[in-house]
Amino acid sequence: MNPIESRHGGVVLTDTGADFAVWSRHAEQVDLCLYDVNGGGEICRLPMTRGEGDVYRLHVEGVTEGAHYGYRAHGHYAPDHGWWFDPSKLLVDPYAKELDRPFVHDVRLSTFGVDTAPLVPKSVVTRDRLARPMMPLMPKGGFIYEIAVKPFTIRHPDVPKNLRGTVAALAHPAVIDHLKRLGVDAIELMPIVAWIDERHLPPLGLTNGWGYNPVAFMALDPRIVPGGVAELRDTVAALHAAGIGVILDLVFNHTGESDRLGTTLSLRGLDNLSFYRHLPDNPGILVNDTGTGNTLACDHLHVRQLIVSTLRHFVLHAGVDGFRFDLAPILGRSLSGFHSNARTLQAILRDDILEDRVMIAEPWDIGPGGYQLGNFPAPFLEWNDRARDNIRRYWRGDAHTTGTLATALAGSSDVFARDGAATTRSVNFIAAHDGFTLFDLVSHSHKRNGKNGENNRDGHDENYSWNNGVEGETHNRTVRRQRRQDVIALLSTLFASRGAIMLTAGDEFGRTQHGNNNAYCQDNEMTWLNWEALDEELLEATVALSAMRKRFSVFSQIEFFNGGGDVAWFSARGLPMTVSEWEEADSATFGMILSTWDRKLLAEVRLAVLFNRSHAGQDFVLQPAAGRKWRKLSSGRSAPLIHLKPRSVEFFIES
Repeated sequence: MNPIESRHGGVVLTDTGADFAVWSRHAEQVDLCLYDVNGGGEICRLPMTRGEGDVYRLHVEGVTEGAHYGYRAHGHYAPDHGWWFDPSKLLVDPYAKELDRPFVHDVRLSTFGVDTAPLVPKSVVTRDRLARPMMPLMPKGGFIYEIAVKPFTIRHPDVPKNLRGTVAALAHPAVIDHLKRLGVDAIELMPIVAWIDERHLPPLGLTNGWGYNPVAFMALDPRIVPGGVAELRDTVAALHAAGIGVILDLVFNHTGESDRLGTTLSLRGLDNLSFYRHLPDNPGILVNDTGTGNTLACDHLHVRQLIVSTLRHFVLHAGVDGFRFDLAPILGRSLSGFHSNARTLQAILRDDILEDRVMIAEPWDIGPGGYQLGNFPAPFLEWNDRARDNIRRYWRGDAHTTGTLATALAGSSDVFARDGAATTRSVNFIAAHDGFTLFDLVSHSHKRNGKNGENNRDGHDENYSWNNGVEGETHNRTVRRQRRQDVIALLSTLFASRGAIMLTAGDEFGRTQHGNNNAYCQDNEMTWLNWEALDEELLEATVALSAMRKRFSVFSQIEFFNGGGDVAWFSARGLPMTVSEWEEADSATFGMILSTWDRKLLAEVRLAVLFNRSHAGQDFVLQPAAGRKWRKLSSGRSAPLIHLKPRSVEFFIES
C-alpha cells in the first residue's frame, strides 16, 4: 500500500491484525462492520476514531487476509441539502481491492432505513503482492485492440468452458495466437472493476454487459475476474511474454450510485457532498455532466487521491501498461469548467509510478464545454472522433471530404498541432464499443436499438453509415461481398493512418449487432463473438493490413509530415492535387506517396496508397523514378497503368 492509501483509506495488515481507515468530512460517526466469511452474518460492529484530516481509523486485533468487512456512516439524512447518511446502509470501502460477490440491483438499496447488509458485497481484506515491473509495451503509434472481456471469449470453442468470459481466458494460447496473428501491440480491456446494473434494466430483463457503471474503482468484478487481482496479474504476465501490452479502460466520471433516485453503496453514504459535484447554490441537485445521473468531483483532494491510488494499484500489483479514461474531461473539471492543467490530470502525469504509462483520454463529456479533443496535456493520447467521422463520410460518398480524409491520414495536425506540437496524439478508429460495429456501419442507414427497451431513442442518431443492398440483409452473397469490400476499404484506411490506431474485437472478422449501436445492455448473443462463424476472408485481409503497417515505419511514426518530400498527394492523373481537386464534390480517387523505411528490405522506399471510393473501377497514373517500377504490394506485379477496383484502397511499392 502506498503512503496516500495508508493516510486516507484502505486496510493495512500488521503483525497482529489490521489497520482500517476511511475518510469522511461530514459524517458524525463511522462504524466498521466485520462479517463471517462463510456468510453467517455480522460478527461485530466497532466505532472508529476520527483523527487528523477527517480520517476515521481503527486497529483490530486478529484480523487476517480474507476477512470480510464494510462501513456504516452516521449523520444527517436530508437529500434536499445533500445529506445522505443512513447507518442502515452497508458501504463498500472506496479502497477495497476485492469483493466477495458482484453487485445486484435492488430497490432496497435506495430505500432509507432498510438494512442492506444482505444485499451489498462485502469488502475483502487483501495483502498486496507486486507484479513484475517492466516498461510499457504499447508503442506511441501502436495498434490497440479493444476487448469486452466476457463477449470476447464466452463462445470461443478452444477456451475451456470454466475460463470462458473471464480475464484468465485472455491468457489462453488460442486467444494469444489470435492476437499475435493480428499483430496487436496492446489490448484495451473495457471496464473490469465491480459495477452495478442501471435501475431500469432488471424490469426489462436486461443487464449491463459493458461495465461503465462502477461502484468500486479498485475491486475487480467477480463475474469476469473471479480470481481477483492475482488473475489479472497472471494474465498480464502471459500477454507480456507474448509481447502484448494491457490497457485498462477506467471510469472516474461517475459511479453506479446514479441520480437522486439511485442507490447508496459507497461514496454517497460516506460523504455525498464531498465525492460528487452539486449545483453551487443548491447542494440537493447533483450535476450531471456524464448523462448517468451524477458526476464525480475529481477536483476534490480525496477523489484525486483515490484516482491516483487506483492507477498505482493496477500498475504495481497487476503490471498493466496504461489506462483509457471514459469521459475524460471530468478529470479536468472544476466549477469553472475544463482545465488542461487541472491538478488531477497533473497528479496522474507526475506520479513516479504512472509517469511512463500509456494514458488515453476519451476527450468529451456532455457538460458545458465538454468537447475537448486536442486539449489534453501531453503525453495523453486521445480518441479522435473527428477522424472517425471524416473517414466514414468519405467512404459514404459525402461531398468535400477528400481533404478532411487526408488530414486524418496524416495525424490530424489541425487538432494536435494547435500549440506548435510536432507530434500527433491521435488514436484513430472507425468503430468502437459504443456505436455500430464495422460491418453494421456498412449494413444499416439507421440504428436498430428496439431491444434495449427505450423505443429506439437511445444511442447515436448520426452515424454516417450506409447500406449496400436491402437494409440489414445478411444472406445475399452479392450484398455481403459488397459490404465486405467496404469494410476492407475502411480497415485499409485505418491501418494507413499516422499515429496510434484502435480496432474493436470482432470487427476484423465481421461481427454484427444487427444494427444495435448502443448494445451496453445486451449481455447475450447479440454482443458475444461467434468465433465459429467468422469471415475468414475479412480476417485475412486485416492480418495482411496489420503486417503491412508493421513493415513500413511511416504509419506508426507520430511526427507530423514536414513537406520535405516525406509525403505527396496525387490525383488519378498522376499530378499533384490542385485546390479544385481537393474541394471537388466528387473527387473519388486520389493517392498519397510516402517516403518510408521498409523493415523487410531494410531500405528507404516510396510507398503509394491509392484510394477509390467510387462504385466503378478507376485508372490511376503513377510515374516511377528512372529505372524503377511501381509494383502492387500484395502481388508484386507491375503495370504502366494502374487499375483500381471499385471501393478499394491499394498499396504499391516503388522498386
